[in-house]
Amino acid sequence: MARLKKTEKIFIIRSLAQFMTPTEVVRDIKEKFNIDVSPQQVEYYDPNKVAGADLPQEFADIFNEARKEYLAQPLHNIVGANDIVQLQILSDLLVSKKGNTVLAIKLIDQIQKIVKGHYEKKIEITGANGGPIKTENEQKQSKPTFTPDELAKLTPAEISRLAITGKL
Repeated sequence: MARLKKTEKIFIIRSLAQFMTPTEVVRDIKEKFNIDVSPQQVEYYDPNKVAGADLPQEFADIFNEARKEYLAQPLHNIVGANDIVQLQILSDLLVSKKGNTVLAIKLIDQIQKIVKGHYEKKIEITGANGGPIKTENEQKQSKPTFTPDELAKLTPAEISRLAITGKL
């Protein structure tokens, strides 16, 4: 278990608050600080996990504040939400997966949808000349009513036929 400085602990806490997995945090810690930590050691800094139940209040507050900031950020701050970034990623995938015809077709289709604004189009449904849609309610025809005398004159087969057709 590696001994961590406060800045490294805060880095782990902020990363976990941004919904990174412990494995991703382990990889980032190795890249940025050249420290080997285990996923279990990283989980200790997540107050939402059982392993982080004993996390000091100072670190729990940092986690909660970082999560609040992360969720409150505007959508344009998220790298993958930008069309240009999405197109670049899809383009790189297309070049690397050129031999896989099925995947290449799907990637090309996805690129076309982004370029043509497929996800941004909004369809407005209106009536004639842009007016409101007319609604018409059908009046159900009332069933013909038979008097007891009329029913007495009918044969059982006729009564059955009227019942089946819904006229009785």
